[in-house]
Amino acid sequence: MKIGFYAGSFDPFTNGHLHVIEKSAILFDKVIVGIGIHPKKERRFDRELMKKAITQVLFRKNINNVIVVYYDNLSVDVALEYGSTFLVRGIRNGMDYEYEENMASINEEISGLDTVYIRAGNLGNISSSMIMELLRSNKDVSKYLPKEVLNLIKTQDGY
Repeated sequence: MKIGFYAGSFDPFTNGHLHVIEKSAILFDKVIVGIGIHPKKERRFDRELMKKAITQVLFRKNINNVIVVYYDNLSVDVALEYGSTFLVRGIRNGMDYEYEENMASINEEISGLDTVYIRAGNLGNISSSMIMELLRSNKDVSKYLPKEVLNLIKTQDGY
């Protein structure tokens, strides 16, 4: 069984993240979406609520071979715990590739897991940080976020 592990902070989860999951769900028998803690970032949104919103998106889109978890330790350790056979990473641009390739080398060395890159396609200009900047400026972000995540943001932060 081919199992992909897609880790990120998903803070917030965007349509770009969803695109990577949709492609991963086709490539793998099972996909684990791992909401991790980034040591240099403070979470903007409660990860349990974000997990619930992502799960609702997957249900609405009828994506049945994906589960969402959250964790506090190394991504590769969690991936191995779930029996993952590949790590999945989204790539927006060349700068992402450079960063991800360095991480992939280390991850493969310590876990034996290879990394599969999935292009964000026409959603490559979307980042969670950009979404937050637009929200702070009272701009409409509805085309960048699944409606379940937008509803979470509106109820949690009053945007």
